[in-house]
Amino acid sequence: MDSILAIILGVGLAASCGFRVFAPLLVVSAASQAGYLDLAQGFDWLGTWTATIAFAVAAVVEIGAFYIPWLDNLLDTVASPFAVIAGVVLFAAVAIELDPLLKWSLAIIAGGGSAAVVQGGTVLTRAASTGTTGGLANFAVSTVETIAGFFFSLMAIIVPVLALILLVALIATMYYVGRRVLRRIIAGPSTGGTP
Repeated sequence: MDSILAIILGVGLAASCGFRVFAPLLVVSAASQAGYLDLAQGFDWLGTWTATIAFAVAAVVEIGAFYIPWLDNLLDTVASPFAVIAGVVLFAAVAIELDPLLKWSLAIIAGGGSAAVVQGGTVLTRAASTGTTGGLANFAVSTVETIAGFFFSLMAIIVPVLALILLVALIATMYYVGRRVLRRIIAGPSTGGTP
């Protein structure tokens, strides 16, 4: 059962990297320092003061940059590979009960994959927001993504199963709404009929 919870925790933290790269790293670092989270051997550096301070500074810079109108869309593209890497690292860092081969396989597939899926959803959401509002709603999108990054990171540590269920529901909603909006944008103004 511990292995299953470790996998769910890893997926939840990795997926949170898709919202903001440094928010989950900061949460994991602080949780480790506070004694709420054990880290796998070789990942002790995540729970140091140096790492916490570095992640805090990086998180503030990342969050602030997403509020700059033209930079937010560029950052979504640039952040994608970093979100995947952070997802792999966080999954491996918390999967302390797993065999190394299984741990790294799951870290790459489940950790990196879940971060990529969420990051893809944020890219789709921001594209839909930019296309429909000319970027005026991107401020709200950035705020929701930042809150989600911290919220789901904390939830993954406190109640991992609930966090995973909520993440799956949120991802499904993001993709569904984002695809519908993008289809309307691509189709252009409608002259009646079904959307």
